[in-house]
Amino acid sequence: MPVRVPEAVRRWRSGRSGDMVARVDRRTKNLTKRLRPGEVAIIDHEDIDRVSADALVACRPAYVVNASRSMSGRYPNQGPELILDAGIPIIDNVGPRVMTAIQEGTELRIEGSEIFVGDEQVARGELLDLEQIREDMVLARAAMSDQIEAFATNTLDYLRAERDLLIDGVGVPKIRTDMDGRHALIVVRGHHYKEDLAILRSYIREYRPVLIGVDGGADAILEAGLTPDMVIGDMDSVSDRALTCGAEIVVHAYRDGHAPGAERVRALGVEPVIFAAVGTSEDIAMLLADDKGADLIVAVGTHATLEEFLDKGRSGMSSTFLTRLRVGSKLVDAKGVSRLYRPRITTRSLSVIFLFGFLALLAAMYATPGGQAALQVMGARFDAWRDAIWSFVLGVFS
Repeated sequence: MPVRVPEAVRRWRSGRSGDMVARVDRRTKNLTKRLRPGEVAIIDHEDIDRVSADALVACRPAYVVNASRSMSGRYPNQGPELILDAGIPIIDNVGPRVMTAIQEGTELRIEGSEIFVGDEQVARGELLDLEQIREDMVLARAAMSDQIEAFATNTLDYLRAERDLLIDGVGVPKIRTDMDGRHALIVVRGHHYKEDLAILRSYIREYRPVLIGVDGGADAILEAGLTPDMVIGDMDSVSDRALTCGAEIVVHAYRDGHAPGAERVRALGVEPVIFAAVGTSEDIAMLLADDKGADLIVAVGTHATLEEFLDKGRSGMSSTFLTRLRVGSKLVDAKGVSRLYRPRITTRSLSVIFLFGFLALLAAMYATPGGQAALQVMGARFDAWRDAIWSFVLGVFS
């Protein structure tokens, strides 16, 4: 399918753009909540990951201006390629000064790789090229050995720090949500989470799993027309609507018990459960479901591959690797469920549906004069067929 090129991109290709509104935030996931089509996204995001790129592309900005390097070469992150392939230009590595030189809502213009506020040039960077990014991706894949080694080291460090939690479940808090013997569906706002949720609608209707939203995953559940049973996370990217929907709230705290997100939850009149752990919020969601007796853990939007782990850019992602090993016998990825699961419609169920449908049709026909006349005609024809068949049988045996 051909990519629709925004008007701002056509202006960029001609070498000059008109005035546009800037949206500024060091955290890309916060920026995308208020970014509108045709505006300029100014971020400070080294190695733009796939999830952040998808969120930016969905907002359809005119430009993405990055204070850091969108692709450092540390590993083959797919974010820059996805943004450029959508027809959105990236002005890269403009320097940290841009984050303070341009305020939220400032009108600016872009000429080539230069950024102006009024007549003053406030920043200048490198205009990324799609073909060059693709060549850099090849080089980054060849240099992944160092990252794999660092990932393995971080994994061992996490195992030493959290072996009691991983192996024996020490530190898992008490909750009121009953998961014993049930399925648990854990939703993270990761890649293709919307598609995965859509695939699972019949599964959710039939099995009624415990719905667990991890931070923004709670809003994803609400957007799908469902209500989460539990919200888990540090509460930095979940809406007030999700926090007050009646779900049990579990705040992910630092290992020392400090939980900044708890203050926000209590301010909304909800008393949260505190879960102190080193790993990520999706990890503690899986560990909690496993510890509380869930028969099956179905993951939507969670991290499953090495590149997705590296996309997070932090050592804590090694916890996800170990957590998946810990709950591996129960864990099923959403895409796997879509291949394995089929709605259970038995022959008996079809027979019952047909019988009730036939009886409903007869009742509807009997309630109207036209229907009664049709029933009389059908009865007369049935009698004629019966008599003809009976005469034929008697003729054969006489």
